[in-house]
Amino acid sequence: MDRAMSVGGTVVLLRNRMGDGLETLLIRRPDRGSFAGGWVFPGGVVENADVESADVETAGERVDADEEPIAARAAIRECEEEVGVRPADLVTLSCWVPPVEAPKRVRTWFFLAAAPDGDLVLAPDEVVEARWLTPADALSLHEAGELRLFPPTWVTLQALAKTASVAGALAAASVPELYATHIVEGGIFVWGGDAEHPEGGGGRHRLETAALPWNYLRD
Repeated sequence: MDRAMSVGGTVVLLRNRMGDGLETLLIRRPDRGSFAGGWVFPGGVVENADVESADVETAGERVDADEEPIAARAAIRECEEEVGVRPADLVTLSCWVPPVEAPKRVRTWFFLAAAPDGDLVLAPDEVVEARWLTPADALSLHEAGELRLFPPTWVTLQALAKTASVAGALAAASVPELYATHIVEGGIFVWGGDAEHPEGGGGRHRLETAALPWNYLRD
């Protein structure tokens, strides 16, 4: 991994839905800065305080044992700053490396966590609004053009849509996955295992984004 790249952490907060299934918290960013106008999970870039107090225990196999707990600390801090709740017992889900075309490159770790008790308190300069949605509902709203998502959020929601409970989602995230993103012609994002990825591969692991609905293909 390129250690010169900035590092960030994101928390995918989960809660069981009344009846069945689960919901996750999505926040809408202001129409400026990174992910302008997009709906994302709470999170942000590592700061000095995160490095100095990187004593967070996370579950799951480590992709990078030095960087992961620092990113987890940043994810917890950012979540508390942005929506007013402090998650615990993070489970590492994935690590996303942005494509070379990205204007600001931040290698971002995604963590799952059961939502703690407490009301949301939104940071007015960072969060326009927040919604608890089932993954399926969020994807449907995106397909209808009513909710703007970016590929890491979309792919994460697509995977969560297959789980029936918070416990099931946490248990399924046993081995963190690395998504080193490469973009090919036609608005197609490819990852390891895809035949057009620089790392090679003989199959398909891609997200086609040229038109709605987006199409995820993985052998």
